[in-house]
Amino acid sequence: MGDALIKEENGSKRKASADPPSPSTTKRMKHNEGAEPVDDKTSAVAKPIPFPEKPAVIEERNGEIEFRVVNNDNERESLIILTGLKCIFQKQLPKMPKDYIARLVYDRTHLSIAIVKKPLEVVGGITYRPFKGRQFAEIVFCAISSDQQVKGYGAHLMSHLKDYVKATSDVMHFLTYADNYAIGYFKKQGFTKEITLDRRVWMGYIKDYEGGTIMQCSMLPRIRYLEMGRMLLKQKECVQAKIRAYSKSHTVHAPPKEWRNGVKEINPLDIPAIRASGWSPDMDELARQPRHGPNYNQLLHLLNDLQNHQSAWPFLVPVNRDDVADYYDVIKEPMDLSTMENKLEADQYATPEDFTRDAKLIFDNCRKYNNENTPYAKSANKLEKFMWQQIKAIPEWSHLEPEK
Repeated sequence: MGDALIKEENGSKRKASADPPSPSTTKRMKHNEGAEPVDDKTSAVAKPIPFPEKPAVIEERNGEIEFRVVNNDNERESLIILTGLKCIFQKQLPKMPKDYIARLVYDRTHLSIAIVKKPLEVVGGITYRPFKGRQFAEIVFCAISSDQQVKGYGAHLMSHLKDYVKATSDVMHFLTYADNYAIGYFKKQGFTKEITLDRRVWMGYIKDYEGGTIMQCSMLPRIRYLEMGRMLLKQKECVQAKIRAYSKSHTVHAPPKEWRNGVKEINPLDIPAIRASGWSPDMDELARQPRHGPNYNQLLHLLNDLQNHQSAWPFLVPVNRDDVADYYDVIKEPMDLSTMENKLEADQYATPEDFTRDAKLIFDNCRKYNNENTPYAKSANKLEKFMWQQIKAIPEWSHLEPEK
């Protein structure tokens, strides 16, 4: 890519390295199923592992869709694809200003990877900005047309992006701001809320969105992400083969003779294999219990809203004893939003009242330790007001009221 030439509007040529790494023309990315050579002897003996492929993979192989990397290079097809992407982003991301989306999609420091159907119909894509020399890229927009979201396009698109970026640049990390509805998707694609990338590398470079959660994905150099599903299936088969060497769990037994005259209720522990496995009736009861309490989802949304609020910065993590030496002498019952997140995941909030009690503890502690005119106390007041506004919008919690 560094030696590729891009044609300027005046007809002269410049090296692509003068701008961020962008393709000189629209690139087509084909998913090569046979990326690795297979030894003839091995293939004759090895039993093929059935792999359930997503519709997106099948459609790409059949030529129904293709993945193109484009930027604003003044080429006709590039501009058509970028315009299609812009329209999808504007429709699927209604909270984003339309002119802001258009400005970034057409910006020459940004690249886009698009899913294209013939003839040049864009059904989804990702716009990102690579930062040369810093080994990370920011995913700015990511969306799939609403009528195309059940075919595995999103996961396949992200796999294409990872493989393309690794092959054409020094980028090994992605950062993005995800809203509450996108967090689940990004988690499935290997993103995490734990930011391990040095803040000095990315702070001040990526765009900050109010109400968004910053997430990071670090790629593995030796992994080809388009083949990751098949690779994991092979690993699973190897593990199961090892288990079969030591276990009888794969053995299929004939039905018990007691079933010859119809099925009757039996004690599971009368079956030797079940008794040998260590199973107990309590295990069944435990498996049937819901993973989280009835208020978990609503409390999780509320906590995410609090963490993403612009006034939450003093309360995200516990106060550092080294930074504020006497804090824990004054505050005997400390609390912060990350501790609340851990308690929520551990189902320690049986009721919304338990949750608001800890949240109020954060605000009261802040006002107790800090003067009312400090930025900390003002942030506590703003965040507390925001919390009660969010609670008021939930009909089931109408009985909750802030203390006068």
